Amino acid sequence: MADISLSGGPRAVDNIQSSYLEQVQRRRLYGGLTLLIFIVLMAAGFNVADSRNAGGFWDGLHQIGDYPSEVLSEAWDKRADLPRLIAKYFPALVETINIAAVSTLIGVAGGIILSLLGTRGLAKWPRLIPLFRRISDIMRAVPEIVIALVLIFILGGGPVPAMIAISIHTAGALAKMFSEVAENADLKPVEGLSSTGATWSQRMMLGVLPQVAPNYVSYSLLRFEINIRASAILGFVGAGGIGYELRNAMGWGAGRFDEAAAIFILLFSTIVFFDQVSSRYRNRLTEGQGQ
Repeated sequence: MADISLSGGPRAVDNIQSSYLEQVQRRRLYGGLTLLIFIVLMAAGFNVADSRNAGGFWDGLHQIGDYPSEVLSEAWDKRADLPRLIAKYFPALVETINIAAVSTLIGVAGGIILSLLGTRGLAKWPRLIPLFRRISDIMRAVPEIVIALVLIFILGGGPVPAMIAISIHTAGALAKMFSEVAENADLKPVEGLSSTGATWSQRMMLGVLPQVAPNYVSYSLLRFEINIRASAILGFVGAGGIGYELRNAMGWGAGRFDEAAAIFILLFSTIVFFDQVSSRYRNRLTEGQGQ
């Protein structure tokens, strides 16, 4: 076995060791300072939020379980009415699922178009790649609730503003993920189709989408789960669905807590169901792709 010697002898080894220890200490110092700054910012932000809150956080902390206990207590007293209430609000749940499903389909279509137009090596107009990327950035940067509030002011309350708001945000979010997947696609099929005179849409449909389809479907299913929760939340601002019914039940207060409990049961069961189904199919797609 050949001997490996360092020029400079033991002094060079000592210099390397001391330089390494200095780098380690410097990294620990920077890490400690970063952690300290983070803690200070967190404490300062909490103090500002607590001072602007209607009531003090620590003063009301002991009451955090009062509302859930009142809801559960009234729901238990009227437990015989729960099946009737669940059936009563089931159509609102279907409306929420429909909002999420339609929004996901529209968002997926928009995300595919934006991702292909904003991916290097695949874009139809390479000079416009930054433009399409900025468009997708803006679409996912604005929260759904902000878009929904603006659309409710223009179009009035109902499921349509929620559907448009979620579709816009979904298209922007999926465009980012789809673009990252498309960047890793093999360009040989695209080049072969191009040599035969295929159009850009044909190259994308036949050369790129078959490669990225499993990832696209997996991300779409994940986004559908998110959109179910988003559509329920938007109901609180008058965008329809089961969230609107939940807001009314909670706003009414005591006497309708059993209705709030029934809506919670419906919403929780639906989210868990679709989460399990989506996770199962996403795992199948991932395992199938890896084989």
